[in-house]
Amino acid sequence: MKQVLIALDDRTARELERVAPAKKRMRAEFIRLAIRHALDRALDRATEAAYGATPLPSVLEVGDLTGWDPDNALARPALTERRRARAKSGA
Repeated sequence: MKQVLIALDDRTARELERVAPAKKRMRAEFIRLAIRHALDRALDRATEAAYGATPLPSVLEVGDLTGWDPDNALARPALTERRRARAKSGA
């Protein structure tokens, strides 16, 4: 695991100590989760901006489905309880 050294202003350091005290050994995990959250939000904003710059067409064309695998089990809707029971019984 890579280590990163950062400097915090006094206010941030006090709040961090209050929320994730060093004595309870929660601080590293708290900071890792905070960074992960911030990165996810930044990547989501970048994705949103990309879709905003080039929006998806409102209607699919035949060419849009090129390479689509209709037999892909992950692409099928999930079975409802009724359909699952029917599939088990072989009906």
